Amino acid sequence: MSLIIYKVIAGALIFFISLIAVAYPLKVRARPTHHWALELGDAFASGIFLGAALFHMLPDAIADFSQTLGNTTYPVAELFCAGGFLLLLFFERLSGNASSHPHGSTIPFVIAIIIIIHSLIEGATLGVNTTFATASIIFLAIIAHKSSESFTLAITLNRSSLSLKNTLIVIGIFSLMTPLGIALGTTLTFYLHERIGLLLTAGFNAFAAGTFLYMSTLHHINHHQRSHEGEGLAEFFALLAGLCIMALLAVWS
Repeated sequence: MSLIIYKVIAGALIFFISLIAVAYPLKVRARPTHHWALELGDAFASGIFLGAALFHMLPDAIADFSQTLGNTTYPVAELFCAGGFLLLLFFERLSGNASSHPHGSTIPFVIAIIIIIHSLIEGATLGVNTTFATASIIFLAIIAHKSSESFTLAITLNRSSLSLKNTLIVIGIFSLMTPLGIALGTTLTFYLHERIGLLLTAGFNAFAAGTFLYMSTLHHINHHQRSHEGEGLAEFFALLAGLCIMALLAVWS
């Protein structure tokens, strides 16, 4: 089997896994009544955001900046991370002034864009690799994260004012991003300077880590206040479960 065929198969598998993982959140969304299971899923997604930021994206960005910028002692990755955090805080305050209804928030749309772009970069990372061994490791890491990312995106879009039809369109775009990234990475392997590509990836990962940190902390607290103490405790353990999963994935990725 050639490496090109391998990447085509990998892209197809990633696409279908992305679609399968959003089935339950969308099924629950279609019902008009409140669902506590969806609230637990939202808390679980917040744990995924927190773990992805702390165990994957920010450490990767720090390592990439260190490799490309040499011995600089300035915390570049942390600066980008703070920028992402503050940008979402700004949007939260801006949307809060515009509307007191939580679904009037622009945060879910920003997060959706971040996740979609991140999926494109994941695919590009696989596409630029030229050996079966390295490509296979990256493919397994993407598969491990993809179901969590898909579930998280569906939960995030449930907070927004998008119709079910438009939500499906966004999810379709998201599902195509990683296969598209694989194709772009494979095509641009011989045209993109390695150092420039690494800097762009590091900057985006650090910035996205800041947005994920915000989503899993301040935004989660603001939108998940429960009058029943038992519900709040269950949501905490759901968040902890998402965090632990991402911590375990860090062992193999």
